[in-house]
Amino acid sequence: MSKITLYDYWRSSAAYRVRIALNLKNLNYDTVVINLLDAEHKSAEYRSKNPQAIVPALDLDGQIFTQSLAIIEYLDDVYPQTLLLAADPRQRARIRVLSYAIAMEIHPICNLPVVAHVAEITQGGDQAKLDWMKNFIRAGLHSFEACLDDGKTGKFCNGDKVSMADCCLIPQLYNANRWGIDYSDLSKITAIEKSCGEIGAFYDAYPDRCQHH
Repeated sequence: MSKITLYDYWRSSAAYRVRIALNLKNLNYDTVVINLLDAEHKSAEYRSKNPQAIVPALDLDGQIFTQSLAIIEYLDDVYPQTLLLAADPRQRARIRVLSYAIAMEIHPICNLPVVAHVAEITQGGDQAKLDWMKNFIRAGLHSFEACLDDGKTGKFCNGDKVSMADCCLIPQLYNANRWGIDYSDLSKITAIEKSCGEIGAFYDAYPDRCQHH
């Protein structure tokens, strides 16, 4: 059995994605908490593992992997018993489209260092942060809902099988709720959220349950 260590911060949505994936694959792992509030991600020790100084990083038998989606895809290659992408190339591409729509479109522009910089240069303080989050997260989720309206969405983002896209969506919804963003009118997203909420792998990865690892 491989030794797996996740360098994690409970509220990081990127780390949250990987926690879900590890749970879905029933992989046991150790956690090393990298406290972002204490700037532990900027330490020389952590930078030696992840030069970008962000979480997560995954140590798999001594090999370090970074970038949450790259980690999930690697886990799919190494542990294919529970695929989070699909065997079919078209389905696999669709899963990537949905995953990237969150991880590469919504997440980067709504990352806290970006929002903090916006608040600083606009001198808008907490209100500027809130306005920014509500604008871009809401718009991103609205676009994501439209992507789901192609006849290929089922109980989950891609048909009736959990995929990497669900691993991305649920952490983004956690952030939406954190910032008080109403997405109750997005029926496909809310239905998928309910379906994922009934799965232990998602429940166990929920940030508030991982705060005190």
